[in-house]
Amino acid sequence: MSATVPVVHVVDDDTSFLTAMSRLLRANGFTVKTYSSAQAFLAQRDAEAPGCVLADLRMPEMNGLDLQSALAQTSNPLPILFLTGHGDIPTSVQAMRNGAEDFLEKRAPKEKLLDAVARALARDSREREARDRLVELRALFDTLTEREREVLAHVVQGRLNKQIAWDLGIHERTVKLHRTAITAKLKVRSVAELTHLTQEAGIFPELLQTFPKGQ
Repeated sequence: MSATVPVVHVVDDDTSFLTAMSRLLRANGFTVKTYSSAQAFLAQRDAEAPGCVLADLRMPEMNGLDLQSALAQTSNPLPILFLTGHGDIPTSVQAMRNGAEDFLEKRAPKEKLLDAVARALARDSREREARDRLVELRALFDTLTEREREVLAHVVQGRLNKQIAWDLGIHERTVKLHRTAITAKLKVRSVAELTHLTQEAGIFPELLQTFPKGQ
């Protein structure tokens, strides 16, 4: 099986339900893997593969909410949606607040279930792209020297070259050289682009949280 094919991971301690759900999903074009417990899923899953999780809420030892919490702490937090025959409002609210894609009863119409699975896979694709983009950006910023990062911190606050030179105790010409190196390494042409890229990468959040967006 190709690692790039999204997989719907179905987790439930009810063997008959696993079989029925697997058949339904496969009949509708999804690639499926089944697990009889949350622990089995966490132990066997491909740590980096795309997909989503369709889990029962009530399972022995490790329930659905515990699984959701464990997934959230991994480097590949797959979207999760819950199917349960014992749903209640407080539990569903907690699951949704913790980021669940949906919370459905096991007797929900199959169209509603299939739509939820499709949404979960689409969400995984978007979030995966965002994580990959962040890794790419962080790699660019990692090429900056310590001094260039110091200059960058001043630039994104809108400070002029002479102000930066005074603050850092260096010549204004040196500041200009650092700024040229920064824009070349980060592949940007303007302060606006530089600031946007810094915000996107989450660099200097304490400095940028009050910086005007789009500047």
